[in-house]
Amino acid sequence: MKQSIRILVVEDENDQRQLIAQILSAQAYEVETADSVEKAILMIKERPPELVFSDWKLGQLSGMDLLRYVRREHTDMGFIIATAYGTITHAVDAMHAGADDYLAKPYQRQSLLLAIEKVVKSVALKKQNQQLVSQLSEQQSLIGLVGKAPCMQKVYQRVQRVSSTDATVLIGGESGTGKELAARALFQLSERKNTPFIAINCGAIPESLAEAELFGAEKGAFTGASQLKIGKLEAANGGTVFLDEIGELPLLLQTKLLRFLQEGVISRLGQQGEIQLDVRVIAATHRDLQQEVKAGRFREDLYYRLNVVPIHMPPLRDRQEDIGRLIEHFLVMHSKQYRAHPEPLSSHAKKTLLDYHWPGNVRELANRIERFVLLGDEQELIEELNNPAPSTSIDGFTLPQEGIEWESFEKQCLQQAMTRNQGNRTQAAKFLGLSYKAFLYRLEKYQLV
Repeated sequence: MKQSIRILVVEDENDQRQLIAQILSAQAYEVETADSVEKAILMIKERPPELVFSDWKLGQLSGMDLLRYVRREHTDMGFIIATAYGTITHAVDAMHAGADDYLAKPYQRQSLLLAIEKVVKSVALKKQNQQLVSQLSEQQSLIGLVGKAPCMQKVYQRVQRVSSTDATVLIGGESGTGKELAARALFQLSERKNTPFIAINCGAIPESLAEAELFGAEKGAFTGASQLKIGKLEAANGGTVFLDEIGELPLLLQTKLLRFLQEGVISRLGQQGEIQLDVRVIAATHRDLQQEVKAGRFREDLYYRLNVVPIHMPPLRDRQEDIGRLIEHFLVMHSKQYRAHPEPLSSHAKKTLLDYHWPGNVRELANRIERFVLLGDEQELIEELNNPAPSTSIDGFTLPQEGIEWESFEKQCLQQAMTRNQGNRTQAAKFLGLSYKAFLYRLEKYQLV
């Protein structure tokens, strides 16, 4: 509303200044006046207006001097300058210096009001755009795409290039590098951002249930199927599905997924007909799928269907210049999350963080900073990084002379792996160096499921 718009009129001729103020006040603008550049600057410092209307000639200083000050200190403030008749070069100079508009004297009341209204709208749009940029920046931070290293710039460029398309994307990279974050960035920047986004960890679905989970099942399709089950792909219709750890998908389901990618149709388990779907597919894996293809564990035709646009998430050791930026990002994020105010990290702690090799990549860094925010214990943080856990290699391991009870030993290993990974079966399997299928078999063997 106009009542919220403050305008500073800068004019050294008293009658002209009062006339302009009356015209603008009659339109319900809040008007303040100054008769010199010096006074105007003091008033702007004390209470910045939304818009400055200034004459060109103002004693020793000019409206251009005031314009330069405003653009240096208040880039989003509106500015209109009044120039003498015939001095078009003044007007051109003012526009080049950042004036939003100019009026040539003598001007009519209507011309003044139109110029004011136009710039007021322009200022409002600038503020709105700044808010949107700020929201987008925060949104980007939430999805974790932080970093300016050249390898990350390549990731950003590729994400921006393909986000507006429906192209299938395969995201590769070590565990903890942010593959799901990249997938969510692709989704958030796409035209599907207001549609479903369904993430599926292919390695965490028991093989016996995987087909029903992905493709759905009709009532009575298998023992225990007491009602219709909608699969993840069907639930994502119109949106995006993220197939994390696609390399863990059983071969039988790879065949069904390939058909969906080729024809856009699925059949629920036990269904006679087909369902046409509109789903964008983004997949991710920490495995080398080309090697998996050579080993016969992954279909070659499915690999090429998924690998339309590959995106590689670099490990943190390849983007060391981003570590400081990521530290600050996670400090701010977790401080807001827990409403905590930890002491700033010392220069020694920062150097320790910067020099560490980060085998767990960005996920490990985020985890350690989160713990520091919660506990505020810098010493613990430094000691853990300076004294990492001993290697898990078993080279040189010697069985005790009295022998061991193997099944009891294996069961304890499984239990400890589950405990250390908070019950996450996928992570526990990786911890023991087992495939997910082999890990589940052992859990069932010892009735640990």
